[in-house]
Amino acid sequence: MNQLMMNHKALTMTSEQLAVLLQIEHNEFRKKANALAARGLLEFREESSHNPLGGRPRMVMHFDKRNSMVIAAKLNDQLLAAVVDRWIELESAGPDIPRTLPEALRLAADLAEQNNQLRLVVTEQAPKVEALARIADARGSMCLTDAAKHLGVQRCKLIDWMRANRWIYRREGCARWLAYQPRMSAGLLDHKVTVLGLDEEGDQRLASQVRITPKGLAKLAQVIGGGL
Repeated sequence: MNQLMMNHKALTMTSEQLAVLLQIEHNEFRKKANALAARGLLEFREESSHNPLGGRPRMVMHFDKRNSMVIAAKLNDQLLAAVVDRWIELESAGPDIPRTLPEALRLAADLAEQNNQLRLVVTEQAPKVEALARIADARGSMCLTDAAKHLGVQRCKLIDWMRANRWIYRREGCARWLAYQPRMSAGLLDHKVTVLGLDEEGDQRLASQVRITPKGLAKLAQVIGGGL
């Protein structure tokens, strides 16, 4: 295998590989690594590795780039350049390609597991995504009371959230909620104007009511849902 190992998340070098570069016995390398880790100066993960000579598996440490530099500087600063050069060489070479059947089977199993997890996530999220898409594509708007029912939250808590997050406000002396202009410009809210009748001078008395658009309801479902 290439000296640079991949766990599909981060590149690492093993304690065996670093011991060779730093010209130190593997057992001695492990002792010094454990001592540095106990002092909080080093981090690594440890796992069992197949023993090519037979017998029980060996315990091998895996170091990311930073920690491999740290231990190299601590153990043999004169050979630190060798570790740096190896990282540059191996990073530019790209990921490892399986060279044996067991390695290929392990890679295939890992990829299959990752794909299975992704399918589970997609399957779980699909109904939520579809519901949000239907809401966003719907026509018409609704009042705060109806919106709260759709979201499964209390009307007072929905209003408190919208007020605190600058969706709606009230003018002094007015009982009706109004929409902030940026929320209207974004298509999240609009106003419904209702004719209440005529005043003493014969002019129409109008009342404006803030309403939540389908786009606004979808946005609210994402950011607050039933969490109020």
